[in-house]
Amino acid sequence: MTLSSTEVKHTLSVLLPRNITPEMVTISANKGDRIRVVADAFGGDECHYEWQISFPPYDIDMSAVHARFDPDGRLTLDVKRRSRPMYY
Repeated sequence: MTLSSTEVKHTLSVLLPRNITPEMVTISANKGDRIRVVADAFGGDECHYEWQISFPPYDIDMSAVHARFDPDGRLTLDVKRRSRPMYY
């Protein structure tokens, strides 16, 4: 899984095997600004992938996590960052 960050969001991306379909992927928000991604394929092609991504405290907006699953099997998560107050 790759992670890229800007001032407004974090983007996580991974290319999953073709036998993993969107309904086989679970994304959950956990305490402590963590996101967990699990992808399971059962049957003839059993495989299991799991990631737990931890972010700095108060860095992300858990209500603004968006996932997309492209036809080529790429799973992309966009996680909005919280705006930080400017101090002068």
